[in-house]
Amino acid sequence: MSTREKASPAHEAWQLATDLWFGERPPRVPAVASQFDLSPMGIKALYLLEPGVEIPMSRVADQCGCDASNITGIVDRMESRGLIERRDSPSDRRVKLIALTDEGTEVRGQVLDRLYEPPAAITELSAADQRALRDIMRRATRAL
Repeated sequence: MSTREKASPAHEAWQLATDLWFGERPPRVPAVASQFDLSPMGIKALYLLEPGVEIPMSRVADQCGCDASNITGIVDRMESRGLIERRDSPSDRRVKLIALTDEGTEVRGQVLDRLYEPPAAITELSAADQRALRDIMRRATRAL
């Protein structure tokens, strides 16, 4: 008996969502990154940065699952392109904050537009199924 046959509906739903993401991620993320001359980690950093919000570089490293030294190189490249800027933390001079520039906000929007284009596995569902899936995912992600 497979894991899915034994799984609860919640477990199976999460497995299916994970399968869909991992099925789409390998071709999609590098393609979008390449289109914008970014690395896949640069895409992740843009995803994490909200316009008008400064966040510590260490938080970006944690959320990207990489060492702070790796984020430094990613930030260096993005800063040289004018997408983000480093700022000193007013409360702790050891902490470097990063924030999107106006150009970074524009590129981020374009990147997210590309990443959010639905795959065929979703666009081929009926309109009713697409709405039902959307509504369920809204409820499931409300706490995020």
